[in-house]
Amino acid sequence: MIRIGGWSRLSSCDWPGHLVTTVFCQGCPWRCGYCHNPALLPPRSPAVVSWQTVTAHLGRRRGLLDGIVLSGGEPLLQAGLADALREARALGFETGLHTGGAYPRRFDRLLSEGLLDWVGFDVKAAPAAYDRVTGVANSAAPAARSLRLLLDAGIPHQIRTTVDPALLDGADVVELERWVLRQGVRGHVTTPARAMSPAADGR
Repeated sequence: MIRIGGWSRLSSCDWPGHLVTTVFCQGCPWRCGYCHNPALLPPRSPAVVSWQTVTAHLGRRRGLLDGIVLSGGEPLLQAGLADALREARALGFETGLHTGGAYPRRFDRLLSEGLLDWVGFDVKAAPAAYDRVTGVANSAAPAARSLRLLLDAGIPHQIRTTVDPALLDGADVVELERWVLRQGVRGHVTTPARAMSPAADGR
């Protein structure tokens, strides 16, 4: 259903206030310089675990886990993402998504169908610096569109930015804060880039 590159069976940090299982989807269209899961970037790398294994785990954890988070990579790349979310919800779990918003039409469908209870949205920079961070031309427009869709949807969310001083200087960060405020974002979270680490356990 979805191609999984890593799996954290229990996480208390991927959805604030929730105990979840986190699935790391394989593939991402962007090449951020600080990416801490580079093994997840190629979209066609072999899956390390099946979706059926994850749902079996969920079935055994009813009453113990609050939900599931689909992370990445970029989970919106997955053609079966909506079906996976529906299946998790049918099992009685809340559903969360980590995304950079690279595919606003796909994101819009998930929001419109009510398939998400929470979203962790990664704003990379103010628009003028987006391509510098993602390494991909014209990446700001779809991300901005997805951010607007999320804010208009009114569901719980966290808007966050990883700040790598090799990519964003102090002036860039100030412009980013001004830009997110103009979009109506409140409680924007910034974290410093950290050293690369292996992909999530699940092999």
